[in-house]
Amino acid sequence: MAKASRAKRRVEPFGEREFYLEEFRGRAVLIAIAPSVVVAHAPLRSLTAAVSTLVQNDTRVVVWWPAVVPAAERRLLAALGRAPAKVRRWKARKKKVRRRPSSVLRLRVADLASPGGEQDLRSALWTRLRASRLCVLAVGGPAAFPRQPLELAAALRLSKVVLTDPGGGLLAGSSRLSFVDENQLETLVRQGEAEAEWTGLGDRRALLVSVREALDRGIEQVNLCSPDGISEELFTYAGSGTLFTEGDYTRVGPLGLDDFAQAERLLERGQLAGVLKARTPAEIGQLLACGYGVTVCGRHLAGVAGLLTAPYQDERMGEIAGLYTITRFKGEGLGDRLVARMLQDAEAQGLGAVFAVTVDARAREFFERMGFAAVSPDDVPAAKWRGYDPKRRQHVAVLRRRLPGVAEAAERRA
Repeated sequence: MAKASRAKRRVEPFGEREFYLEEFRGRAVLIAIAPSVVVAHAPLRSLTAAVSTLVQNDTRVVVWWPAVVPAAERRLLAALGRAPAKVRRWKARKKKVRRRPSSVLRLRVADLASPGGEQDLRSALWTRLRASRLCVLAVGGPAAFPRQPLELAAALRLSKVVLTDPGGGLLAGSSRLSFVDENQLETLVRQGEAEAEWTGLGDRRALLVSVREALDRGIEQVNLCSPDGISEELFTYAGSGTLFTEGDYTRVGPLGLDDFAQAERLLERGQLAGVLKARTPAEIGQLLACGYGVTVCGRHLAGVAGLLTAPYQDERMGEIAGLYTITRFKGEGLGDRLVARMLQDAEAQGLGAVFAVTVDARAREFFERMGFAAVSPDDVPAAKWRGYDPKRRQHVAVLRRRLPGVAEAAERRA
């Protein structure tokens, strides 16, 4: 039993949910519900599960809830477990009951335009969020979705907004657009109406314009998903909708010490999936010390790899090892950017060649696409095979890419 508990503690930190909860912890997020979701009495299970998880994670959650249906607010509060508690009169007389502030804050969007309206809202929000880390904004009046909640989030200076809409994430043909950065969004918005309709985005142009304006006003990320997909969108690598981000959402470079924990998690996932070979803690430490990463949205380490050179100094060669990117980012070119950066640095170091070893067919195709050619195991340094698992070696593909020599590199830099 104790052994099982230790195993559980070891696996849990490497879960997908914890990967994303790290981003939300200690911050605030606004979750906006489309009026059509409220009118249709859509199930709230995924929403309430996500809110509960975030609140327990020490995340402050603001739920933008359009008051378009009588009693719908009570249904939401009941689902959230925040329905007003009934106190018997005799108990109230016998002992004063200290009640925490209500989780509900009623708002008319027009009130924000009054003098001091935004400051008053921030103060009222903080009173509720300080007490329970949750505030339901019951928004009265005509509800313009998603423009109003996005404008509100910008006024509150929030960096993260989740839009729940029956249409879910964006589709281009039959494929979901998992990520759209600011530049891609601008392209979509500028498309002519006929072309937008052809791509299936014609009826969502107003939404795209609102999201673009929100990014321009400083909101860093906007998630768009269906009501029943919110937990999957926020807490899984695959996601369920579309994530819009400001600017270029990726950064590639050597790992810093603060990146090592996330990088080790990715390596652990790759090992569990059988894509990467099992490594000892010491070997993982060596890999992290010469590691590179792709950071998404300034927070998520979405891809990792190492450029090992120390064991192969005499041969002036390097090895790309531990290349792994998480599921949701496959197809986004993260692996290409990682390898391109490592090849650039390998050339700057004067290496003559870089090689990689893999048992995964897709990884082999990837390296071949990056200019690597299949070679014999004898064509890479013998140090690579010292202590290597003989059974695994029978199934590996060895790929190598030659780099310009020191003289050629120096001539080109001059």
